Amino acid sequence: MCGIAGWIAFDADLTRQEETVIGMIRSLRARGPDASGTWTDRHAALGHQRLAVIDLDGGAQPMTAATPDGPVVMTYSGEVYNFVALRQELRGRGHHFRTTGDTEVVLRAYLEWGDGLVEHLRGMYAFGIWDGRTDRLLLVRDRLGIKPLYYYRTPHGLLFGSEPKALLAHPSVEAAVDHDGLREIFLGVKTPGAAIWRGMRELRPASLLTLDRRGARERTYWSLTARPHTEDADATTAHVEELLSGSVREQLVADVPRCLLLSGGLDSSAIAGFAADALSGHGERLRTFSVDFQGHTDHFTPDHHNVSPDAPHVREVVKHLDTDHTDIVLDASDLAGPDVRRAAVRARDLPIGRGDMDHSLIQLFTAVREQSTVALSGEGADEMFGGYWWFHDTGLRQAAGFPWLTAALGQTRQERAFLPKDLAPVLDLPGYADHRYREALSATPVLDGESPAQRRSRELLHLHLTRSLTGMLERKDRLSMAVGLEVRVPFCDHRVAEYAFNVPWSLHTAQNREKSVLRAAARHVVPDGVLMRRKSPYPMTQDRHYVPALQRQVREVLADRDHQVFALFDRAAATRAAHVGPTGHPRPQALRAALEKFLDLHTWIDLYGPRLLL
Repeated sequence: MCGIAGWIAFDADLTRQEETVIGMIRSLRARGPDASGTWTDRHAALGHQRLAVIDLDGGAQPMTAATPDGPVVMTYSGEVYNFVALRQELRGRGHHFRTTGDTEVVLRAYLEWGDGLVEHLRGMYAFGIWDGRTDRLLLVRDRLGIKPLYYYRTPHGLLFGSEPKALLAHPSVEAAVDHDGLREIFLGVKTPGAAIWRGMRELRPASLLTLDRRGARERTYWSLTARPHTEDADATTAHVEELLSGSVREQLVADVPRCLLLSGGLDSSAIAGFAADALSGHGERLRTFSVDFQGHTDHFTPDHHNVSPDAPHVREVVKHLDTDHTDIVLDASDLAGPDVRRAAVRARDLPIGRGDMDHSLIQLFTAVREQSTVALSGEGADEMFGGYWWFHDTGLRQAAGFPWLTAALGQTRQERAFLPKDLAPVLDLPGYADHRYREALSATPVLDGESPAQRRSRELLHLHLTRSLTGMLERKDRLSMAVGLEVRVPFCDHRVAEYAFNVPWSLHTAQNREKSVLRAAARHVVPDGVLMRRKSPYPMTQDRHYVPALQRQVREVLADRDHQVFALFDRAAATRAAHVGPTGHPRPQALRAALEKFLDLHTWIDLYGPRLLL
């Protein structure tokens, strides 16, 4: 995995601007700590930070292919899992290779097929190719948006990079946020293409952008489609098992130590089972890691959704698969610390407000990175196979609005009670949420003759795959790459998504169990106690000292009456949250959410100094 950046300017000589590009790429050093490189020409400058995963001695970037009509140069991030087969095909078409990794395969695929190379790639990737033969830039992002890519149009060209921080490092880009950016920060839904910074865009998943002297054009090259499902329950189970086991096998390929992130839930345990099975054929033992909190299992208090701690189920999977396992046990005082908050906000370029769920994840990744460079994860299964509880709640299924927001807030109107009274009506989050929801809903593909229930199920799956999963993948990418760890997500193979999207809802919910198809497909590799476990969310600490630690930090900020955070968070609301007494509940969700959002906003403002266009 890597970090990429570039600058195209048809009105300037960029051979004199290498230091600017070096500054852009240097901001992404954490994504690629092993090497860096730049390439400059008159109208194009590309930069690259490398995390070496395949072909450790080769694959230096930016990578150039010399042609009689000019150079073709690429800066590339990601992994194309079918690169071996593609290399064989390209060799049959007359191409010669100097390296053994996937980077040169992608570059040669462009020389062979042009923009049509996107039809041949399978994996997670984001890259830019400058074609010196025609003075033309091509930007490409993978189908499900696993790898990020941002761009910023200038009067005579374009800037691009793996993360907003690379673009903000350019002198022509101001760290400014307008009303639409604030709406994205506060809504909790990742609108395709939107970036919070004014003038900046994120290349949509499954899209490519071309730029030449005539301008920029963006188009989508893949999307989910509605197709009739003709297989019965047994054939469907076998098909899913084949797709998942094949995806896992492909994603185990690496020239560096790799492992798996194990939660003890169905999703990660299924990936672990398929991975352990694949590795056993080569005489290898799967390495696994899990995250836990000191005393969490002993003092766990269940509620409607958090029904059981992870640790006992992790142990069951480890014993069943005989994995080489490590528990990463975290302390609540570290989770609440300002330093880890700054690291998480810096990694994401956003004041997300997920608190200890982000903080524990970046600490887990830091510990894993000490022993592995690549980790497999179970991200995406709930979105593809209908795992979240609100998929199965009659009221939430029928309610208008993004169901995960409605479930979290207990209402269909997406309000944020902490917004200042003068800002709330200007942002009009309920209206914005309704607009974005209807926009997303209208994009859902359907089949003629589908029942209303099946159509609604398809709408819910599509909402999650296009508006929720992208945010989860962004979180996983940013927090892992902030410490130089590559996380791969086998469920997010586009072939799995295509197939699961068209499985009838009756099969997804057979025997009145969520994710029935996935449970059946994993039954040969997952122990029974985990196979039938109810879904449990990503763990939150229940340490009674955690919320008071947040409150103390908020009270410190309240002493600075002129801080810009109070333009975005009502002072009275912050004061109430900072001084409310013990709630008697180990997870006082509303209070924690308010404290976390306030502290993230405060940290974000201190880190980036954004100009707020209110």
